[in-house]
Amino acid sequence: MSNLSGAVLAEVRLKLNVDEKMGSLDHEPQKEVLPSGIANPGVIDLFALDQRTGEVLLVMHESRSWDDSDERLHQLQEKFNAYVSFVLDGEMVGAHPELGGKKARIELRCKHMPGERELGFLELIHNQLALQEIKLEVIVAHNGGCGADCGCSEVADGRASEAQ
Repeated sequence: MSNLSGAVLAEVRLKLNVDEKMGSLDHEPQKEVLPSGIANPGVIDLFALDQRTGEVLLVMHESRSWDDSDERLHQLQEKFNAYVSFVLDGEMVGAHPELGGKKARIELRCKHMPGERELGFLELIHNQLALQEIKLEVIVAHNGGCGADCGCSEVADGRASEAQ
């Protein structure tokens, strides 16, 4: 019996040592880093009611430099599809009935100016959204900002395109 108890005790000590060195899954669950911005079409990056205009505002972020890739355009398309579906398919009003009948505006806030290819694609999206009476604005953050207290590099201040 003492041999069995000693073996079990040794196994428990070994497990504790391994857990201490590697981080116990019971105490420290690994955090999965999910993609953000247009790389994650399953998430609305920002959703609010613009008190100034009365419009429902849906914001998507893109902090990466535009790379003229098919993959990035596909990500952009998927993100827009998710946002438009949220508005037009009744999911938004189902979750927030107080927003029924309000106009919607989608903003793409970018850290970098989109290239020609991306701007052409955004123009196509703009034209399609206009048919549904959804505004589209592409806002490019000012590089560097005005100073430490300004925040304009986080709140975009340059407009690449604006829907009327």
